Amino acid sequence: MVCGGFTCSKNALCSLNVVYMLVGLLLIGVAAWGKGFGLVSSIHIIGGVIAVGVFLLLIAIVGLIGAIHHHQVMLFFYMVILFIVFLFQFGVSCSCLAMNRGQQEVLLKSAWGMLDNKIKTDLESQLNCCGLLNVTDSTVADVQQFNKDLQNCTAPCTKKGECVTCGEIMLNHATEALKILGGVGLFFSFTEILGVWLAVRYRNQKDPRANPSAFL
Repeated sequence: MVCGGFTCSKNALCSLNVVYMLVGLLLIGVAAWGKGFGLVSSIHIIGGVIAVGVFLLLIAIVGLIGAIHHHQVMLFFYMVILFIVFLFQFGVSCSCLAMNRGQQEVLLKSAWGMLDNKIKTDLESQLNCCGLLNVTDSTVADVQQFNKDLQNCTAPCTKKGECVTCGEIMLNHATEALKILGGVGLFFSFTEILGVWLAVRYRNQKDPRANPSAFL
């Protein structure tokens, strides 16, 4: 049996879908880890990565079942949806890699301003930090808000008198999470084109164990 045969194509497609399932779980896990650090969840791109991970996991299951049973309809929808996932994942991955620290700070400031004091104090206690960001180019309103947050802060670090800002902690984790998500997502988005090609090829091949007069 040469590698271009039915069995080889089937095994290759099954293996590729198992890899997609692992990648989907990896994307979900890393994005959930990123969302676990407070305001990182306000970055909608990470939410988009979780959606891609869940969708990739589901379509990989469909592709695996379709490959095992050589199901024509499932393979057709698998090809179409996988190509759509490729376009979406490619765009989200590029956005993750392109987002710089300044853009992240803008999103964090916007989200921080919408939180009430109780949520802020809970977040500060969880991360052991006080305030969002204390930068020199802040506006008067930002400085006033930062000083107010410092007064209301009840984090354990206040007892020692040495507290880092919550923004620094969250930005460090957000930057790390975005790099991992963007790199992994971009690399494996190109393998989805390989998956589409394999599915097209495998779908048009004849199962040697099937009835010779059956519809291909």
